[in-house]
Amino acid sequence: MKRKKKALHRNYRFINVHPIAGALGAEIKGVNISRPLKREVVLEIRQAFLDHLVIFFHKQELTPQELLAFSRQFGQPMEYPQLKGLPECPMITEVIKLESEKLNFGGVWHSDTTYLESPPMGSMLYAVKIPPYGGDTLFANQYLAYETLSEGLKKTLGDLVGISTSTKLEVAKTRDNRLSDSGEKLKIMCASHPAVRTHPETGHKALFVNSAHTTHFEGWTMQESQPLLDYLFEHQVRSEFTYRLCWRPGSLAFWDNRCTQHNPVNDYQGFKRIMHRVTLEGDEPS
Repeated sequence: MKRKKKALHRNYRFINVHPIAGALGAEIKGVNISRPLKREVVLEIRQAFLDHLVIFFHKQELTPQELLAFSRQFGQPMEYPQLKGLPECPMITEVIKLESEKLNFGGVWHSDTTYLESPPMGSMLYAVKIPPYGGDTLFANQYLAYETLSEGLKKTLGDLVGISTSTKLEVAKTRDNRLSDSGEKLKIMCASHPAVRTHPETGHKALFVNSAHTTHFEGWTMQESQPLLDYLFEHQVRSEFTYRLCWRPGSLAFWDNRCTQHNPVNDYQGFKRIMHRVTLEGDEPS
């Protein structure tokens, strides 16, 4: 299904939606997300999420319990498979980089945990403590990544299945500090997913491989797969497909893991950054 032009001027009755980039992203204003929301407000936020792929709320004050309650209005929270959550709120994962650390957690382009048979529908990230500068997050639109491929490559990818693993070195090493702190060991997990998935709510097609987890194509060797994967990894994060979020204290981002990728920028050495993340259950890609 060919994707229609994004609904930048949809009429919302209960929220204010402000698109912030040509590719994806919108800021939601006029909502206090620390409180239970009326059904009509939740429905409009959900529509903005589907229209813009990643939505943001600023100047919010959320306890872990309030963040979890907000997330439950949009899906079923799930535990992050590699780390334990907060003791008082196990479904909330604390994402930390300390002043002395060189690597940031998940600091490469990726879709969340595609090594699961049913990867997350979406994730929410809330800014608890941010550095005085740096620490932005990049987001990339995977509908556009697919739509701008040649018809020949679309046909080829339509028959391919990508193999994802939790153990690719570039991303696995970004978890080392947190795994060491918690006494946990990296769980070895693997799953296979179509290289192009159809979004279960919008019906649009999105490129669904990522450099953090996809190792090769099913039925292909790694050596055979690498040239095509290298091309796709570079293509799917072209600058015109992206938006860069500058965090503020109390900012919350909610992104659609089925049609976006993200990359936390590691440019704030010597400063501490603390974020709270909740992840929502998804379905098996098709």
